[in-house]
Amino acid sequence: MATVAAPSHVFGLRAGVKNNLLYLDEQTIIFPCGNNCVRYNIDQKFQRFIPGTERSQGMHALAISTNRRYLAVSECREKATITVFDLEQEQNRRRKVLTGGEMVVDEFVCMAFSPDSKYLIGQAGGPDWTLFLWMWEKKKVMATVNISNNGPINQVSFNPQDNSKICVSGKGVFKIFHYAGETLKQTNAFKTDSHNFLCHTWMTTEQVLAGTETGQLMMFESGRLRWEINVTSVQKTESESKQQYSDEPFSALPQVTAIVSYSNGFACSMGQGTVCLFEKTEKADLYKKTRVIKIPPKRFSNDLSLTEKQKISTLCISPSEETLVASTDLGQLYSIHLSIAELQKGECAYFEYLSHSFHNNIITGLSTCIRKPLIATSSLDRSVRIWNFETNVLELYKEFQEEAYSVALHPTGLYILVGFSDKLRLMTLLMDDIKIFKEFTIRNCRECTFSHGGHLFAAVNGNVINIYSTITFEEILNLKGHNEKVQAVAFSLNDSCLVSCGMDGAVYEWNTLSGTRESESILKTCSYTGVAISPDAKTFFAVGTDCSLKEIHNSQILKEMSSRDVVCTTVALSRSGRTIFIGTSTGTLRVIKYPLMIQNDWIEYQAHAGPITKMVITFDDQFLITVSEDGCLFIWKIIDKEGQGLKREKELIYSEEILTNKLDFDEKSKMLLELNAKVEELQEDNKCQLSLKDTEYNKKINELSEKCMQQIISLNAEKEVLKKEKDNQQEAHNKAISDILERHDKELHDMESSNNQKLMLEYEKYQELQLKLHNVQQEYEQQLHSMEESKTQALEDMMQSYEAKMEEKMILVNQYQDESQQRFKEFEEHIRQEEEDTDAEIHDIRMKYEQNLREEKKAHSKLKVELDTTKKRFHDLQREIENGNLEIEKLKQEVQRLQAVIKSLENDITGLKTAIQNRDGIIQDKEKNIFQLKKKNDTLNKTLEVMEFRAEYMQEQIEPKENEIQQQKDQMVEMEGELKEFHKTNIQLELKIAELNLKLKTKDTEVHKELKKVQDTGVLVQRFKGDLYKCVKYIQDPQRLKENIQELYKKYVQPSDVVEKPGEDTDVPKENSRHREHYENVIIKLKKQLSRDTNIFQAKNTKLMKKKEKHERLERLEGEQIDNVTLMKEINDLRQELHTVRMQLRSFESQSSLNKHIKGSANTKGTDSAGRTSLMMQQNFEETEKVIQVQRMEIQRLKQKILSQTSSSRTKLPPL
Repeated sequence: MATVAAPSHVFGLRAGVKNNLLYLDEQTIIFPCGNNCVRYNIDQKFQRFIPGTERSQGMHALAISTNRRYLAVSECREKATITVFDLEQEQNRRRKVLTGGEMVVDEFVCMAFSPDSKYLIGQAGGPDWTLFLWMWEKKKVMATVNISNNGPINQVSFNPQDNSKICVSGKGVFKIFHYAGETLKQTNAFKTDSHNFLCHTWMTTEQVLAGTETGQLMMFESGRLRWEINVTSVQKTESESKQQYSDEPFSALPQVTAIVSYSNGFACSMGQGTVCLFEKTEKADLYKKTRVIKIPPKRFSNDLSLTEKQKISTLCISPSEETLVASTDLGQLYSIHLSIAELQKGECAYFEYLSHSFHNNIITGLSTCIRKPLIATSSLDRSVRIWNFETNVLELYKEFQEEAYSVALHPTGLYILVGFSDKLRLMTLLMDDIKIFKEFTIRNCRECTFSHGGHLFAAVNGNVINIYSTITFEEILNLKGHNEKVQAVAFSLNDSCLVSCGMDGAVYEWNTLSGTRESESILKTCSYTGVAISPDAKTFFAVGTDCSLKEIHNSQILKEMSSRDVVCTTVALSRSGRTIFIGTSTGTLRVIKYPLMIQNDWIEYQAHAGPITKMVITFDDQFLITVSEDGCLFIWKIIDKEGQGLKREKELIYSEEILTNKLDFDEKSKMLLELNAKVEELQEDNKCQLSLKDTEYNKKINELSEKCMQQIISLNAEKEVLKKEKDNQQEAHNKAISDILERHDKELHDMESSNNQKLMLEYEKYQELQLKLHNVQQEYEQQLHSMEESKTQALEDMMQSYEAKMEEKMILVNQYQDESQQRFKEFEEHIRQEEEDTDAEIHDIRMKYEQNLREEKKAHSKLKVELDTTKKRFHDLQREIENGNLEIEKLKQEVQRLQAVIKSLENDITGLKTAIQNRDGIIQDKEKNIFQLKKKNDTLNKTLEVMEFRAEYMQEQIEPKENEIQQQKDQMVEMEGELKEFHKTNIQLELKIAELNLKLKTKDTEVHKELKKVQDTGVLVQRFKGDLYKCVKYIQDPQRLKENIQELYKKYVQPSDVVEKPGEDTDVPKENSRHREHYENVIIKLKKQLSRDTNIFQAKNTKLMKKKEKHERLERLEGEQIDNVTLMKEINDLRQELHTVRMQLRSFESQSSLNKHIKGSANTKGTDSAGRTSLMMQQNFEETEKVIQVQRMEIQRLKQKILSQTSSSRTKLPPL
């Protein structure tokens, strides 16, 4: 088949499953939904599915292994089974399927894995209540035991550290079994007939904490009751109206329905919607209640008693013990961070929804729209919810006083039609609310739908279909024809016709313009429950109670596909018309290819745990939505066999408009303005608080840094002392080792010499013995040779005698042959005896000498043993040396331990810093999301690891850095000496510069005076030349010439000039010299004062230099060197200027000497020249005063510059 469906997301929780909430890892939880188990990633909001077995009648319990690798699911088919899944595989592969074997088991009510995940226990249901122990990987039943015959068993568990201990609790049952010899033996004997134990948990290997139906907590140790407490007193009923939802005998009692332990204590449920946290006290095995956590009331709920009456069915803590999650009997999931609960110690903390709020009853209505990715659902829990199938988020929900039976979304997604038990209501979807807009008098409307254009909507009123206008809200048509209730209606794509089906077995096609019935198909043996219409509006598909799918065309049933004894509840057809989706009464989803095949061929998916009530395909054919009586909403992705989504004919763009009320908008805008003002005020307050905290923290950090520096200094001192002790011990140890080695060498040398002497003596003895043996052998050989010669001679003699006798007595030969033979035999015996005697003697001699050799060899071996003992002593000495080295290493380890202490102190500092940061983060980010807090915690942990690594790295670099610091200190001392010399030379150069500047300025003033004099004399000379030229005209007329010369005399020569000429020539230079001497004296005084001030300043600087620390940076020195270089450059420039000024002065003096003659000729001037000279004197005096002021200003500027340079050069370097 070309088209398949894959589950994308699900909203809901199956509440009747035992232990229905499990942690896989820190971000992933597992919970049952429908006929599947969901792996939900809390951070990424992503779901993966673990499908149940085919034809399963439902789940009963879940269990996860200790290593969080295996998941056990208890299901019921023809007989009860337990399926074990491998969670580490991508497809969550099914590993094993366990059964009760030959025993008939209807269900397994609870399960548990062993600590090593090799064994699994399962508690079978009534009436036998048999406990099974499997080695599940081999499908082997290790042992069975009957637990009870009266009440239910609520929980089983293993000892967390012992596979052989099992705890079972239930109504009148609290037993601990020990597995041994393929049997389960009960070890405790506590009478529990009067108690109903709902849950328990292992606190230690010997302690078990159990909770009862009457709100009691009992601690058992080694099978005996240790202590017992009541969680809270009996709660009094607030009003009789609250008891209408519960008639249980213990409804007012705080039942302990769930309990979970963690490192600091345990958490348990305390009645309805409440969880208590208990922590250990200083007393042994005692706990106290620290915090209370409650389920918050719903925002849009009109009846708070339902939320207050929720019972906590399961509690679970994350592996890091940071988050507590809970599931309730109304199918809701809640979570809370324990850190937030700790912050609210004085107040009651509240849970938050883990994902979203779910339906807790049968979902009766389902609808989608065209312009928005929204899904609307209604339920018998009196709520209407709006979901987003793209973001998988609950957009909006509201609870009402009446039950909602049907729902329909307008194609724009802005309006919703809901059928209640009393009326049909048209409501607007606002930004954060659902507001009633129009009411219609239709009671118990089980089916309603909008047309595709949105201008009409149809509502079912019993066996009548009413069609209204969405614009005028007037009833346009009233379609009557069904004899019984109408079960389903559907508009065609062009809204020209409407198809309906009912319990009377009729399928009608209506014309929406005229209201006439255009076609009909009636089958009285079938009660139809769902109908779908093809895109061309010519073919209809209907399902009903006859377990078949019918294709109807032109009022005729063309084809009929049997569903094999499974009732089909609803049907949907894709927009392309190629795929049919069918929902069944068993909760399965079937995908059928269209056109229908002759053979019954479909793909079936395990979806819900109850009959599918409604099913809708989105407008773009991308998603299929199904709802069921189990309260779950499934979103299926429609894909092809290759896993890709179906191609869209047109890209559908969803609108983002929302509706809001004007009054609400104005109120919210006002609230926004007020909140913005409050935010600004809070920001200012936070800034002030942060600044105050920063100052406090900076003070604390400075104090801690000072303490740490002091500790580091003390530790460094201790380290140096230890180093010295180590060096002394090492020197002593080296001396001892050298002495031991010398002694050992001497002893070795002595032993070797003595052993060599002994060896030489033994060797000499050995050689002597060898010589003796050689001599004995030679003597023996000589004796043998002599014996042989004598024997040969005797034989020869006897042979001769016998030959003579034979010659003589040839006759007697025959007679004496016997005698001769006998004698010959005797002779041979004699020879043999002689040879044996000689051999025995030789053997004895050999044995003696060999024994002597053995003794010598034994002595030699003894010497070797002594050598080995000496070698062993040598090795022992080497071991002692190695032990000494080990002691040295121990000392090194002590040094390392001290370094570790330093590191631990630094880690404490970093820990305090991180604690400060965490507290600041908690105060500032109190109202932020949990996800951001986790991220910040992760980043802080990473920064902690980085800082620890840096601290270790910096600790490793302390010694080379200290050496570098010592070298830099020495360099700084040298540089300070050079600095002092530089300061002295700078002061001297500055004084010289001041003197040269003064001289230069005086010379400049003198040059300016001389230049003015020259200019004045030049002007007078020019005037005199002009007048003289006029007189020359009358050179022929003496009288006129005389008059003109007299006028010249009167004009240029004054009588006072003539009289005062000698005085002027003498007093003016005197006055000038007097003024010059006065100014030179003033300058000398100023120089002395400057030198005195510089000496005082140098003394102050030396005192400051002694008080301040000598940790100055080289960059400052380089800056001062640059300043000195600039000063030297300025001095050289001033010298060049001085040289040029002197040259100019020389030129001016030469010019003045030339002008003296002109002055001599002009001595006959009048009173005008005297006035000019007096003016010149005043100008000179004023110029000298200005020069003095300029010099004072220059001296002040140089002082300030020296002060700034010394202050900048003597600043304290920051601490290393």
